[in-house]
Amino acid sequence: MLFNKHSASLKWRNQKRSYLKANMHERRIEVEPSVDADGHEIYLTLQGHKVTMKVFRIHRRGQALAYKAKWYILFSSTSSASSLNTSSHSATPCSSNGGTVERERAKEYGRTMVKVAWALLLFSVASQAAALTNDGLSLLALKAAISLDPYRILDSWLDSDDDPCAWRGVSCQSGRVTAVSLANISLEGYLPSELSLLSSLQILSLPHNRFFGQIPSAIGEIRSLVSLDLSNNDFSGPVPSEIAGLESLVSLDLSSNQLNGSLPPEIAALPQLSGVLNLSCNLFTGQIPSAYGDIPVAVSLDLRQNQLSGEIPQVGSLLNQGPTAFAGNPALCGFPLKYACDQPVANSNPSFNVRSPSPRSTAERQRRPVAMIPILTVIIIAALVSVIVLQWQFRRRRVASAGGNRIFGKKQKGSPAWNDRREGQNPEEIYMAVDESFDLELEELLRASAYVIGKSRSGIVYKVVVSRGSALAVRRLSEIDDGNGPDDQCRRRRTFEAEAAAIGRARHPNLVQLRAYYYAPDEKLLIYDYIPNGNLFMALHGEQQAAVAAGGPTVTPLTWAARLAILKGVGRGLACLHDYSPRKLVHGSLKSTKILLDEELRPYVSGYGIAQLQRGGGGGSKQQLAAAEAAYAAPEMRSPPTQRGDVYAFGVVMMEVATGRRPESGMVESVRRSFKEARPLSELVDPALLKEVHAKREVLAVFHIALGCTEADPEARPRMRTVVDGLERIGPGS
Repeated sequence: MLFNKHSASLKWRNQKRSYLKANMHERRIEVEPSVDADGHEIYLTLQGHKVTMKVFRIHRRGQALAYKAKWYILFSSTSSASSLNTSSHSATPCSSNGGTVERERAKEYGRTMVKVAWALLLFSVASQAAALTNDGLSLLALKAAISLDPYRILDSWLDSDDDPCAWRGVSCQSGRVTAVSLANISLEGYLPSELSLLSSLQILSLPHNRFFGQIPSAIGEIRSLVSLDLSNNDFSGPVPSEIAGLESLVSLDLSSNQLNGSLPPEIAALPQLSGVLNLSCNLFTGQIPSAYGDIPVAVSLDLRQNQLSGEIPQVGSLLNQGPTAFAGNPALCGFPLKYACDQPVANSNPSFNVRSPSPRSTAERQRRPVAMIPILTVIIIAALVSVIVLQWQFRRRRVASAGGNRIFGKKQKGSPAWNDRREGQNPEEIYMAVDESFDLELEELLRASAYVIGKSRSGIVYKVVVSRGSALAVRRLSEIDDGNGPDDQCRRRRTFEAEAAAIGRARHPNLVQLRAYYYAPDEKLLIYDYIPNGNLFMALHGEQQAAVAAGGPTVTPLTWAARLAILKGVGRGLACLHDYSPRKLVHGSLKSTKILLDEELRPYVSGYGIAQLQRGGGGGSKQQLAAAEAAYAAPEMRSPPTQRGDVYAFGVVMMEVATGRRPESGMVESVRRSFKEARPLSELVDPALLKEVHAKREVLAVFHIALGCTEADPEARPRMRTVVDGLERIGPGS
């Protein structure tokens, strides 16, 4: 129990609380979310008395808990209060001498306990916080604010480290954190104000994640910040005016968020701004501040796809901007847009006002038509040149089915190296590698010849031979109307980038690896490794039929051992997509033509995630599919596709491999009926396999797994990892 005034109590000066409060300034620690409502307690026992230290919760957001290191020491006794009285002093509280002695002893005991508590407090704080620098503690606050880390990037951020310089995404100089780069890893959470304590931070790059909430005003306290990229997240609210305090800022990208309010005029006053100012694809309203005319001409300004209105101020650097910088703002008018304002607004800088000229003399007005002739001539010539250039680019972007044609239009020369996001002359164009080892330059890919090797509902696949002699497979996606019209390019681009990044992170020996992608509003390309030996469909059906039609020799069919190995590899690849990829991906359109084979007949699953990349997510009803595709579609097929649908399609592939028959819409029912009627296995199995007597038992086991995968009730189908476990038990030694 706590000491009290009736039993030799320890009384604090204000007599309001019976504990010592010690406020440790500038300290934050991380506490596990399982802490109880009262706080985190540390108990120690000294001479029969228990010392309790508590860390009290300060705030809670989402699932992350943040605790300030405010410590409270409570003194309690393991025995009753009367046990403090020694046997040599039996005076009652009414005895003046005895009471004085007891009070003095209590005070002395209390002072001793205070000293002990302080020592314990300092030792505990040192043991938990002194090992990590203040920069590290600030980053731990960011980690605590993140509720979802699907790729477990932040697992390396440990409070037991001496400093954060070895943490993933963190760069240091002289022991201080100078860069935090966590781009495109699907983090979800909010930005804590503790980031402002990173006093040496120069680069904060968090694009292509799912950060939400408002941008903290404390971010303006990072005076050393040179580059701030929070693009492609879900930030909302206004841009804090404190951002004007970033006196070293060179580049600012807040595009593709949900930011609203008026454009912050404070940004124009940033003294070092000279790189990028991208506020596009947000919800900004109101007029463009005239102060934006003070932004240096060298700055790449982008205000597209907002809800801005009024006249574009005809001042300073705004006069040098092209129409692209203001596109997608229907209520915006004035030069350089083609929409003139109904009522011109008086300009604060009359010398640049092209709509409301100052009064001129009669002679000047008479000379105006003559003076305008050279200007009009230059404009006409420039327009003709632009038309020719546009036609030339359009021709380059067209893809023909014959070899030697280039896939998409050439972008501006001098493109930076791979592994960075890059944009061409059209700001909506993006060309990005999702694999760090892929270093092919864009210009080299543009010069390569392309040959059509496949067509489907999802698009056309090309074999592209680059100058170094290696080959790539490029899938050109077809467009599917999602019903949202042409004005939602920001959402489409963000969705495409997020899905492509997720596909690129799916790594398995039986998956075709995505290397890079290209995005434009009217063109979407996926660049893969090229697998040279065709696909499973051709190995089962195509080569034999082609040889017979040509009157040539009979082609040796796939052995059962090769078929079983192919099924096992495909199953492993699908299980990786379903259960082990960060986004729990769905293939969505599995069939034998999308199972590629190399020279050693190793299988590679291709085409996964395509439905999510296409506008509207692919999908559609079963009746809308071609007959060949409908054979793989589950009875409950719907949009978007599901993992249970993938399991059904894989069951059809297993039946196709075992029977050797082309997939038809009635294949599943036919096989199921044959087993129900106990018909001979020879009526089902590929005749080429009947010679392999030892394979009959294994073929039968595959049929049983396939029947489970093709159950009409999706909930009755096994998960892919269960299917793989069953396949692994089939074969020699099983």
